[in-house]
Amino acid sequence: MSVTESAVQAGGLQTIHHYINGRAVEDTGARRAPVYNPATGEHSAEVALASAVQTRAAIDAAEAALPGWAGTTPLRRARVMFRFKQLLEDNLDRVAECVTREHGKVLSDARGEVVRGLEVVEFACGIPHLLKGEQSLNVGTGVDSWSMHQPVGVCAGITPFNFPAMVPMWMFPVAIACGNTFVLKPSEKDPSTPLLLASY
Repeated sequence: MSVTESAVQAGGLQTIHHYINGRAVEDTGARRAPVYNPATGEHSAEVALASAVQTRAAIDAAEAALPGWAGTTPLRRARVMFRFKQLLEDNLDRVAECVTREHGKVLSDARGEVVRGLEVVEFACGIPHLLKGEQSLNVGTGVDSWSMHQPVGVCAGITPFNFPAMVPMWMFPVAIACGNTFVLKPSEKDPSTPLLLASY
């Protein structure tokens, strides 16, 4: 699903909605914020501001998905990350153009931002090895030590406007690869890039 497919036209302006449980979800609330193209000053879209009810729905969806995802083997979660990495590489220019359109970075800088986020996705692809526990015998008299890594639950991220692709990708790929679910609140100034990332 593309960003434009997940939005509706209202009075000539695109309305950017939420993405919950793998699909675009229209917010019925009246609260909206303007989104501008910084290069032209054009008021290009409106973003729906989530109500408490919509926020709760996102958290509830993440909680519902948690047991199944946490129970998925690290190897299978890594395969999802490899697929996500491939989709990002295939659509790098599209994501960079989205950054440019709402943030105003020149295209080369926007591409660099996406690549920096992609580096974290690459790191998350190696999660099976990183999630291995450790055991040390006789760390003290009659004391053995062991550790294990487990999902912690629903994670959340609140990200700023200045890196709409990179900062979210510093958060959600690792959290998801580790077996957690994730709720992201991106900046209302440039919300389309995180929405586009979620659609992959």
